[in-house]
Amino acid sequence: MQWLMRLRVLWGTHKSCHAFHLAPRTLRFQSVSATGAPRWNDHDRPEKFNFASDVLDYWTQMEKEGKRGPNPALWWVNSQGNEVKWSFRELTDFTCRAANVFTQTCGLQQGDRLALILPRVPEWWLVAMGCIRTGIIFMPGTTQMKAKDILYRLKQSNAHSIVTTDALAPEVDSVASECPALKTKLLVSDHGREGWLDFRSLIQSASPDHTCIKSKTTDPMVIFFTSGTTGFPKMAKHSHGLSLRHSFPSRKLLQLKASDVFWCLSDPGWILAVMGAVFEPWTAGSTVFIHHLPQFDPKVIVETLFKYPITQCIAAPSVYRMILQENFGSLRFPTLEHCTTGGEAMLPEEQEKWRQRTGLLVHQVYGQSETGLTCGTLRGSQVKPGSMGKAIPPFDVQVIDDEGNVLPPNTEGNLGIRIKPTKPIGLFMLYENDPVKTAKVECGDFYNTGDKVTIDEEGYIWFLGRDDDIINASGYRIGPAEVESALAEHPAVAESAVVSSPDPIRGQVVKAFIVLTPQFLSHDPDQLAKELQEHVKAVTAPYKYPRKVEFVPELPKTITGKIKRSELREKESSQMQRQ
Repeated sequence: MQWLMRLRVLWGTHKSCHAFHLAPRTLRFQSVSATGAPRWNDHDRPEKFNFASDVLDYWTQMEKEGKRGPNPALWWVNSQGNEVKWSFRELTDFTCRAANVFTQTCGLQQGDRLALILPRVPEWWLVAMGCIRTGIIFMPGTTQMKAKDILYRLKQSNAHSIVTTDALAPEVDSVASECPALKTKLLVSDHGREGWLDFRSLIQSASPDHTCIKSKTTDPMVIFFTSGTTGFPKMAKHSHGLSLRHSFPSRKLLQLKASDVFWCLSDPGWILAVMGAVFEPWTAGSTVFIHHLPQFDPKVIVETLFKYPITQCIAAPSVYRMILQENFGSLRFPTLEHCTTGGEAMLPEEQEKWRQRTGLLVHQVYGQSETGLTCGTLRGSQVKPGSMGKAIPPFDVQVIDDEGNVLPPNTEGNLGIRIKPTKPIGLFMLYENDPVKTAKVECGDFYNTGDKVTIDEEGYIWFLGRDDDIINASGYRIGPAEVESALAEHPAVAESAVVSSPDPIRGQVVKAFIVLTPQFLSHDPDQLAKELQEHVKAVTAPYKYPRKVEFVPELPKTITGKIKRSELREKESSQMQRQ
């Protein structure tokens, strides 16, 4: 962390000469809330918007004018006692430097793609905001990926650059020759590596003077790789409108204030981190709190909530479950006021147990890589245990049938978001390079999320299950094809089918039904299962490995040869119920 301290000292030598020229921008804001956050009207569609200049630099101006309190904009800690606190003024400076690194040193231009694969380190925020300033499309990814996962993402996206750590650099180097579009590799590390640029050194030497692009609201900003049941992950491309949504007055989901300290525990590779650790809190001028947290450790999480003045947090239900299952003496956190969960359903019994232990209700939210936050229980509104809450404007959310017809209350159907006559701001643009799958999710006047739900008379939405085969384990969305592809590389596997299996901690875990090749039929099944699990961990992101393995003589199939995954899921559920 010494380089961060040096960077802060360096910032002091430049801040007196770094002008921001914010007056024209602030005139574009339609209104200013009581807390000072810039806002537009719910149905405004401004021609131009850029989160870095219109929000981040706005709060920098507020700090310069003494209109924001002393709380940092970014507060990062780790278990070794290191700590980083950056103000909005420092963030503007550092992210302008990052923007210059990308455009001047790396030669990247607006519309180029950059793969961002970093753990929870301060540089992640510098890279993301530097990309937004320049119009470079950033593509977050989890650090649990292996060479195979990285190769797929770099090739499919035609990525021009990648930013990662020394832990993943060898994986990147092993596939870089197969990625002709990849021109620059940036390393976030205390050690150099041949063929890589030192991001930290470049940031220190870069100029803090940068003019943010005047991006259109409809210009592409970020791509999220989202899992599917057939094939490999799709690329859900979002415009700058995704970040604009957080400035609408109706966004009262968390009711954040500039004095709040907000902790989002999501892996930085997912859309929840972009919304929960960037757009939502910084739109309100709140402090983004981050713990490095290489692994989810309930003891560390609880200690952090007692030690630091965190007022709100958002985490997957599995995080709350892990904490509840530990024998902690007290969970009455001194400053925590509001808890939110998303990524999977949280059971009513779990919500009640958390309330009993902490005195706090858990508010559920729902969204996808394609949609961002779609619905949720607003802070201060009634919590219906088990419900995902109500639709969040400007989305018009309805329950629809397979033809796009709106169904009456309390009727099971597909969760749909109205896209005609006008597509709402914040919904993904398309699946990059895949017009067939883009068209497939359009259902009449609606985008079909693929989730089965009901809506009651008061507008509360109740999740029933996926309409496809996605596995949601501890907030990680896993496509069966990715795991089956990894298993197929092992000589013991003739065929496999991967489905979800109920789990009391993670909600769901990956289970693999495997048909063995003849030469492995006599092997010890327990030993072979462990070998296959380690194999999957080695060739793809470890969170995807099958925690349960069952060897079967054959897989159930339709007359056309398709695997009946629904039959396997039903079999697994019934077995779990009997246990």
